[in-house]
Amino acid sequence: MNSLNETPDILISGGTLLTMAPPGEIVEDPVIGIRNGKIDFINQGKIPVGHCENAREIIDASGCIVMPGLVNVHTHLAMTCFRGLADDLPLMTWLNDHIFPAEAKFIDRKTVYAGASLAIAEMILSGTTTFCDGYFFEGEVGRAAISAGMRGVIAQGFIDFPTPDQPAHSEKEGVAERFVKRWRDRSPLITPALFCHSLYTCSPETLQTIKAVARRVGVSFQIHLSETREEVRLIRELYGKKPLQHLHDLDIMDENTIAAHCIWIDEEEIDLLASSRVKVAHDPESNMKLGTGVAPVTEMLRRGIDVGLGTDGSASNNDLDLFGEMRMAAKLHKLFTGDPTVLKAENVVEMATIGGARVLGMSDRIGSIVPGKEADIILLDMRKPHLTPLYRPFSHLVYAARGADVVTSIIGGRIVMKNRRLLQIDLELVMEEVRRIAARIKSK
Repeated sequence: MNSLNETPDILISGGTLLTMAPPGEIVEDPVIGIRNGKIDFINQGKIPVGHCENAREIIDASGCIVMPGLVNVHTHLAMTCFRGLADDLPLMTWLNDHIFPAEAKFIDRKTVYAGASLAIAEMILSGTTTFCDGYFFEGEVGRAAISAGMRGVIAQGFIDFPTPDQPAHSEKEGVAERFVKRWRDRSPLITPALFCHSLYTCSPETLQTIKAVARRVGVSFQIHLSETREEVRLIRELYGKKPLQHLHDLDIMDENTIAAHCIWIDEEEIDLLASSRVKVAHDPESNMKLGTGVAPVTEMLRRGIDVGLGTDGSASNNDLDLFGEMRMAAKLHKLFTGDPTVLKAENVVEMATIGGARVLGMSDRIGSIVPGKEADIILLDMRKPHLTPLYRPFSHLVYAARGADVVTSIIGGRIVMKNRRLLQIDLELVMEEVRRIAARIKSK
C-alpha cells in the first residue's frame, strides 16, 4: 500500500496510535490514511505533502488515543429488550423460568430488529466495531448491522425445542444451509455462522448435523460450554463424560469452533481445547453476575489458546461496554489467582482487539491498524479528569477509560460516529421502539 500519491478518503493525524501489530506497539503523532475502506498508509509526524491535504475528511486526533475498534466475540443483541427483566438469579432459574418463556412469547422479527439496532448503537457509542451474535431471526440482526454500518458475525441459532423462528419441527440441515447461502456475500460487513445453544439443549444428532454443515460451507460453529457446575453434572449424568470430552467425541472441536464461557474445565479439558485449536469467548461480567464461576483464562492463554472478550447479552450483563469488560477481566483474574501480575493491561487490550479477531477467524482483516486491513478505528479523548495524567496508554484503557470516552468510530472506512453523535442510526427512534416493546412485555 503506502500510496502517498493518492488522495485518501479520510486522514487521521496526531494523538497516540496503538497499532496492536505487534500488540504493545505505540506510535506518537501518527498520520493514518484511509482509502476505499482500508488503511492505506501510516506515517509519523507531518502530513505527507501532495494530495493528502485534499482528503475528504481530516480528523485531528490531538489528545486522543487512536486504536483498532473493539471486537465483542459473544453476545445476543436482541436481548437488549430483556435488559433488567430478571436479575439476581442463578443461570438455570434465570434461563428456564424467565428468559426462555419471555422469548417464546415476545420474540419476533420486529423485536429482534429493534433490540439489535439498540444494541448496535450502544456498541458503537462504546467503541465496539465488530460483534459476534447468535440468536433467533438472526437475519434481522444482519439487516440492523448493515443499516447501521456495523461489522458483525451473525449466527443462526439451533435448539431442540420449538423456537420463535422455527416453531414447528424443521429440518435443521436445510435451515442452516439456507441461512449461510442467504447471507454469504450479502455485504462485506456481514459474516454468517451457525450456533448451537448448548450441550443440554441440543442432542448429539443436532450438534453433529449443524457442525457438519458449518464444515461443509466453511463457517464458524459456536456453542455455550461448561458454563455452570450444574451443566457439567447434567452432561456427566446423560453421557458419562465431561462436556469437553463429549464435544470431542462427537468430532465437533476444531479451529472453527468458538466455545463461550468454558468455566468448569480441568487440565485435561484445557489440553483438549489447545490440541483441537478451539477458540474461547470469555464473558467475565455475565459470569460474575450469574454467579457461574471464573474461567481459567490465564492458563488458557499460557497454553496458546485464542481467547477473546465478550459481553454476552444485555439480559445477563447488563450492558455492552467492552471497556468495562476489559476492566473486570483484568481485576477478576488478579483476584482469582492472587497474583497482581497476571493479565497485564496490554494482554487484556489484545483480547479485546486482535485477540478477538483471531477468535472470529478475521485477524487478516481486522483487529490491528496495519496498511491493507479494514479501517475499523476508534478515537478516545484522553483529556478527561479521570484520564489525567497519562503515563501508560494501555493501563488507562483497562483501568480508567470508559466506553463514553470514545468520540469517533470508523468501520470499514466509514465514519459511523463523530463527536459522540451516531451518523447512521436514529437513536431516539430506536429507543422509543424498544420502550414500546418493553411496555408490551411489562403488561403481560
